Amino acid sequence: MRTGRLRTVHPVLWAGWAALAAGAALCVIGWYGISGERYAERQLPYLASCTVPGAALIIAGAVLLTHGRGALAAARVEELYDLLVAAEPADAEEESGQSTSAPLAVSEELLMVPGGTLWHRADCPLVAGKAEAVPVDSKLVASGELGPCPICEPAEETD
Repeated sequence: MRTGRLRTVHPVLWAGWAALAAGAALCVIGWYGISGERYAERQLPYLASCTVPGAALIIAGAVLLTHGRGALAAARVEELYDLLVAAEPADAEEESGQSTSAPLAVSEELLMVPGGTLWHRADCPLVAGKAEAVPVDSKLVASGELGPCPICEPAEETD
């Protein structure tokens, strides 16, 4: 599950670091060549053959690193989603296409993670067993600063 996606991400990160290193080396070589020449016409070959390609490699390396880290984050989100889907019962939609499973969380005690934007039931799989989860202040829920967790609190029906 996790290793398949990460194997495709690591080469992109390595290529990004290699491009950054090669670009930096070319820029240093170009600078060294330019610094030894007094006249501009003798500096141009170093600029064209080392510094400009070095800068291009640095930019390409930065793009590869950004893409690789984004793909790594996407792989982690996908892994988290797979864990949440695995928490659902296997026979959830067995009879006539209707869901027969019980809710994941039924506790009346509400918890939140400091800095978070959602409130959870105490037995929600996302906060169960977390020491940093604290009871929710009812003012935060009433003001709308905290929203209900989509895992443990089903969407409220409007009349």
